[in-house]
Amino acid sequence: MSLQYSFVVPIYNEEANIPELYRRLRAVMDSLDGDAELVFVDDGSHDRSLLLVRDLHQQDSRICYLSLARNFGHQIAVTAGLNFARGDAVVVMDADLQDPPELIPELVQWWQRGYQVVYAQRTQRRRENWFKRLTAFGFYRILRHLADVEIPTDTGDFCLMDRRVVDLLNAMPERNRYIRGLRAWVGFRQTAILFERDPRFAGEVKYTFGKSFALAVNGLVSFSKVPLRISTYIGMGAAAIALLMAILVLYWRFFAPNSPLTGYAAITVAIFFMGAVQLISIGILGEYIGRIYEEIKGRPLYTLAEVGGFQEVKEGSNRRDRNLRDVRLL
Repeated sequence: MSLQYSFVVPIYNEEANIPELYRRLRAVMDSLDGDAELVFVDDGSHDRSLLLVRDLHQQDSRICYLSLARNFGHQIAVTAGLNFARGDAVVVMDADLQDPPELIPELVQWWQRGYQVVYAQRTQRRRENWFKRLTAFGFYRILRHLADVEIPTDTGDFCLMDRRVVDLLNAMPERNRYIRGLRAWVGFRQTAILFERDPRFAGEVKYTFGKSFALAVNGLVSFSKVPLRISTYIGMGAAAIALLMAILVLYWRFFAPNSPLTGYAAITVAIFFMGAVQLISIGILGEYIGRIYEEIKGRPLYTLAEVGGFQEVKEGSNRRDRNLRDVRLL
């Protein structure tokens, strides 16, 4: 089966959004100049999301779906969708309709002009509080300056990728995946489409501050060694301060024995300062060592509980079968 386009949509408790999402995506799929498939990836939802996707699959043969055996996280769900997507161009988007499906034809136009990656770049975040906007603004710019590759600012996972790029991403064995960073790392011709991000259509926000912070740390650690260097610089600075403190203590001891700066207060401050520096450095090292530990265990990225819509693909005949072996399904 030859497909021109694939749409990969990870879902987690999105039953309120799925009907409207399908309605708008169906209009886009009908307007395109080639065959298309819509790949839903259910990331261990606890609501009726999977049931709705099954029903849509029965109504529309273009809909395929994967059900992960538990919640593995957004980036792994996207990875699973990319493993199974069969199109020559693959669009990744979220299910909350903050990524407008109506922008997809414009992404396709730039792909047809020869760009292998066309990503959507936000110019405005509607109805998001000032704290969310401020932290997102700061993170993307810090990451861009610290990362080993140039990761575009204000971009999420909403993009179109050429089959060559998707195959490269699927071949990457790393487990702590930051898709937008990997997308930048592979290179090729890339361009941005500007858009204003809509508010969530329905339901609760899935990316809480904690999850957003974890994703930010993952992106920073995955694409930059600067935190390790920073811990080294902090250690050198602490050593210099400790040397200065030693000189001052000797000075106070011999030349100003009655100074109020001598005694336990100065020593206590120095101890707490050095302890903080050590704990920060150990924490930074722990982030990198933890990733080494995750990589060497060699477990599969995800396990599948159910697969629907891919049965017409013959065993061993295309990329999908190679991907099935690569992820080592349990």
